[in-house]
Amino acid sequence: MAGMAGRGGPMLVLKDTTKRESGRKVQLGNVEAAKTIADLVRTSLGPCSMLKMLMDPMGGVVMTNDGNAILREIQVEHPAAKAMIDVSRAVDEEVGDGTTSVIILAGAMLSGAERFLKDNIHPTVIIAAYRKALDDAVSMAKGQISVPIDVNDREQVLKIINSCIGTKMIRAWADRACMMAYEAVTTVRSEDRGRVEVDIKRYVRVEKVPGGSVNDSYAFGGCMLNKDIVHAKMRRRIENPRVILLDCNLEYKKGESMTNLEISNEADFTKILELEEKMVRDMCDDIIRLKPDLIITEKGISDLAQHYLWKNNISALRRTRKTDTNRIARATGATIVNRTDELKESDVGTGCGLFEIRKIGDEYFSFLEKCSNPKACTILLRGASKDVLKEVERNLQDALHVARNIMIQPNIAAGGGALEMALQHGLSEKAKSLAGVQQGPYQAVADALEIIPSTLIQNCGSKPLRVLTELRAKHSQGLTTFGIDGETGKVVDMNDFGVWDPLNVRLQAIKTAVETAILLLRIDDIVSGVKKTQPGGGAAPAS
Repeated sequence: MAGMAGRGGPMLVLKDTTKRESGRKVQLGNVEAAKTIADLVRTSLGPCSMLKMLMDPMGGVVMTNDGNAILREIQVEHPAAKAMIDVSRAVDEEVGDGTTSVIILAGAMLSGAERFLKDNIHPTVIIAAYRKALDDAVSMAKGQISVPIDVNDREQVLKIINSCIGTKMIRAWADRACMMAYEAVTTVRSEDRGRVEVDIKRYVRVEKVPGGSVNDSYAFGGCMLNKDIVHAKMRRRIENPRVILLDCNLEYKKGESMTNLEISNEADFTKILELEEKMVRDMCDDIIRLKPDLIITEKGISDLAQHYLWKNNISALRRTRKTDTNRIARATGATIVNRTDELKESDVGTGCGLFEIRKIGDEYFSFLEKCSNPKACTILLRGASKDVLKEVERNLQDALHVARNIMIQPNIAAGGGALEMALQHGLSEKAKSLAGVQQGPYQAVADALEIIPSTLIQNCGSKPLRVLTELRAKHSQGLTTFGIDGETGKVVDMNDFGVWDPLNVRLQAIKTAVETAILLLRIDDIVSGVKKTQPGGGAAPAS
């Protein structure tokens, strides 16, 4: 970038390899990038959504209609497009659902701001109006539109989970998927001083086993490991086992690095072997003293230790993952111990009702189930192929997050675009009382919310203009529960139709979409460093 020096010559401020764009061009470019990303996932919203087939550079294929999974697989160059993808990932981590909605809404919010930028209205004015509209929308949703529910009402919670699954590939097995999600979340749910905690990331494990049908899938309170016992003659089925969890090797201690040992006579070598054997025997004696039925360790078990354990009728599993051991500890009531000489009676887990080795397909799996108070859950997924299993798992994760959201914040709102239309009507009425330049951008937020029902209508092949007019008429009469049937494109009352969403999922999508629009509107300069390449192919040396 050049400026004029004192004597009329050019003055270089930025390197000549640096590219700079500024002003309206950048803002309008950001809007276009956001609209492009939104158009990419628009057809993936609702029960009549289309699947996207994505191919990665290694030749792998992903088929999905999950917004976050689609955007995670594609490669983009524009920084605003990258910001949109990060937004989808953030919503997926926060509430687990609504990833497609948030991208579509953010694209509509920025599209609404485009005409104001072209009219030379300052972005700060637009941002202030957007913030005010967001605050009003959140207060309306929490105060007038949402409905509290009883989380102990199983039928009602299953109906809400079914609303989430109804837009995904797994809806063909909706009843089973809803039951699995509900059982998993109620199993790991815990309350501490009035605060509800549902940690599905750490304590709900989804095991995918190819073969069979999705109808063969089920959830159970307990743990499942892709492990077989270490010795062929150990017991493969134990009722009410006493379980010990270890985080240490059951073998003689090896040197940290290279160890040299000089032996002067034959007796010394025999003595070394005896010491190694005694060390293993002492560790096994520490375990045998507590009379356990099952040993699970994260490290190795030597052949000698296996022999001692088998002789004392103790089964053993080795080299389990830390995450699996933590879940077993939670399910059985055992404590993970680092040294065998520190073992005591209170460390033994007695909460498991059945330990059994089962063969599924070509592999052996260890099951710890029928636990008295399981605070960990396993979902066993069966399916025709790995692609089907991956998509079913993605859909099931959304259902788990929805169930978790209901447990933590038991408020729901009408689905099928009903919440968005109710907010659109409320904000439009409020916009009439505003004066000055802010009225236009405030109304733009209200209009942008219509994109959700409009997209639902388009995706099922109906005519948006006629149906949206009918839906607006219903909401102008104060009927806030009317929305779109995503399969027929008709206006229906969600009280009768039974599609309800957790309030915090819908609000998180709206909040994140507006915040993303505000973030991208604030940008008025993009400076990027461009590397020049030499004719030989290497990068030019720095000047």
